Amino acid sequence: MSKNLSALSFRKGIEKNIFERMVEAAEKHGGTAERHDLVHQMGQDHLFGDAITLGAVSFYDFLKKENEGKKVFVCNGSACLCAGTQEPLHHALEKHFTKEEIGHICCLGRCHEGGAFQFAGKNYSGQSPSALAELFQTGQGDSADRYAVVSHLQPAILTAEFHGIADYYAPFRKLITEGNRDALAAELKESGLRGRGGAGFPLSIKWAGCRAAEGSVKYIVCNADEGDPGAYIDKYLMEKQPHSVLLGMMVAGWYAGAETGVLYIRAEYPDSVTLVNQAIADLHAAGLLGKNILGTGFNFALKTIKGAGAYICGEETALLASIEGQRPEVRTRPPFPVNEGLYRKPTIVNNVETFANLRAILTLGGRGYAQIGTPQSTGPKLLSLDSHFVKPGIYEVAMGTPLQTVIDLAGGFKTRVKALQIGGPLGGIVPVEHISQLTVDFESFKKAGFLLGHAGVVSIPEAMPMIEYIQHLFQFTADESCGKCFPCRLGSTRGKELIAKARSDRTFKIDRELLSDLLDTMEQTSLCALGGGVPLPIKNALQHFEPELRPYLQE
Repeated sequence: MSKNLSALSFRKGIEKNIFERMVEAAEKHGGTAERHDLVHQMGQDHLFGDAITLGAVSFYDFLKKENEGKKVFVCNGSACLCAGTQEPLHHALEKHFTKEEIGHICCLGRCHEGGAFQFAGKNYSGQSPSALAELFQTGQGDSADRYAVVSHLQPAILTAEFHGIADYYAPFRKLITEGNRDALAAELKESGLRGRGGAGFPLSIKWAGCRAAEGSVKYIVCNADEGDPGAYIDKYLMEKQPHSVLLGMMVAGWYAGAETGVLYIRAEYPDSVTLVNQAIADLHAAGLLGKNILGTGFNFALKTIKGAGAYICGEETALLASIEGQRPEVRTRPPFPVNEGLYRKPTIVNNVETFANLRAILTLGGRGYAQIGTPQSTGPKLLSLDSHFVKPGIYEVAMGTPLQTVIDLAGGFKTRVKALQIGGPLGGIVPVEHISQLTVDFESFKKAGFLLGHAGVVSIPEAMPMIEYIQHLFQFTADESCGKCFPCRLGSTRGKELIAKARSDRTFKIDRELLSDLLDTMEQTSLCALGGGVPLPIKNALQHFEPELRPYLQE
């Protein structure tokens, strides 16, 4: 069935895709597209039918019926939870809005400050009561996003100053006018670049697979649905370094034989959508997008698609299903996207930071790039630090840099912290006493029983009970599960219920074997990394904070 739906969606093409029509319908009708007349019309026009269309519309936070009439959205992500800012913010908002007008959102990428919310299509954080009153009375407020940007590399790579399109795209011009694809393939392989989205898959293998795949239509998709609470790395790149991302996608298109690039950007990042669209317009004006670019015969177009509030769309196959207008459920693999991706056509899917590394490979060469970092984890890496640090912000280091160095660059902690969760809600929970044992690379974290992931850093304060944080992780997974596989859908809910009962009923103790079996089942049998990944931090907590958790567990 889903293959048929992909084919039907392909008939309309990327420019007239049904998903964007769903989003537009919600924006025009009070925040929801879950209305019979809208669902029926879209289902008829795209030949999906009412049931399939309703199944998609009712999934997204910003399209479903519950979103109707919401005027302000409070971030409920891990970083804001640990900052302790959201409950006071919620009380402050109740002076200006009814409870029915206040919704929740996760995550706005304001992890460096806390107190994050979205109002009238803009993100805000760290607002005083008087600033809130002025914003809601006049519509005028300070939405500027301020945080430190520090590079430990000399010279900086991902955080380097942008000197204009002509200078920045000179390596790309040379590539498509003088280069050849086999030579680029060799450079990519020698660079050792691994995906920065969390899995760390070798880029050269993925790109070669798409290049070799049969088919006259291919796509380049940028996964810009950075949903990990605590992470704002991709947000920084799209808003401050958008051309690094676009250039990487253009290189991928030239290499693989694709003529269309799509950036799927989360709705929680409205400024990212605006600024990337402006950068695309600038490239058109410079003659670097469109038909027969620089007279080379290379055609390439770039397009942004704004998401609608679904963490699972950070999983590549769910993201592709979303663009097609289907319910964003994870697809089984194989086939992999390089063979059967968007509209079931060969597709390269990489995240924002991965694409941003391509210019460094063009300028340094594969060997020069590989000299940065470690033999297994090459190149630069960005980390985003939350509000518990003295200087929260974006930090660029070479792979293999001691984690303690990053913390020192940020001035250390300004509050008492007992652990870091690194890599989002599916990343490991690292006790502070283990920080000195870790380096910023995939192998170090894996060997120690943690996960580097995307490298967003959330600090868990000493004042927060670890049992509360575990419940938060189960709750997050239950809320964000696509529901396709039972281990994730049911396991996260049962886990949430177990923890909630232990916290509310002092006579109830969690059966250790039952909890262990639940976590093992989720880890080993879930269809994707959401259900399969959340057991890791919970196991870390059970291992490293056993004395604190012992009162909730059976002996």
